[in-house]
Amino acid sequence: MLTVHHLRLSQSERIVWLCEEMGIDYDLKLYNRREDNNLAPDEYKALHPMGIAPVITDGNFVLGESGAIFDWLVAQYGDRGLFPAKESPDFANHLFFLHWANATFMTNGMMALVAGRMLQAEIPPFVADRMAKSWAIIEQRLGEAEYFGGSQLTTADIMMGFQLTTSRAMSGMGIDGMPNLQAYLKRIGERPAYQQAMAKAEPGMPPKLD
Repeated sequence: MLTVHHLRLSQSERIVWLCEEMGIDYDLKLYNRREDNNLAPDEYKALHPMGIAPVITDGNFVLGESGAIFDWLVAQYGDRGLFPAKESPDFANHLFFLHWANATFMTNGMMALVAGRMLQAEIPPFVADRMAKSWAIIEQRLGEAEYFGGSQLTTADIMMGFQLTTSRAMSGMGIDGMPNLQAYLKRIGERPAYQQAMAKAEPGMPPKLD
């Protein structure tokens, strides 16, 4: 049986959401962060050599890394309409945001987080500039299409979701002045699979959709 190991308040919520959208059977195991340093507990770190979320297991099989898990689930269970065909006009945009989510967007956010904590000062200008460009790209894209991957929800949206919701809840960032993103998050919040995923992944915590 597929088991999704979800570290609370982390990007592993993506895997829970993906499983719900795909309608596949899975077990969910929740892990709370340590109280002393807010990091993963030793039990979670022991699952995979990287010691970070996300992680899935299936019998003796263990896999980490969001993109790898997405690819593995699609290969095992089919894309369930969440991955546009190469002939689709949405194919290229889907690929871009699927990979941009972690390769650039989340990396920028992590740089800002680390810089702020280490320097205890303003975020370096080049990091702030990259963050501003990232949010501008998001607002522009969501003015062009209903979803990052095009006309329908794809794995690109699920990959992007954590940074747009739970990560903002932790940072306190608002999205005033971003009407396209606000409308998009309203659409996401109305999806039964998203509602079910977040109720399971973060019980008692309303999703950050505004």
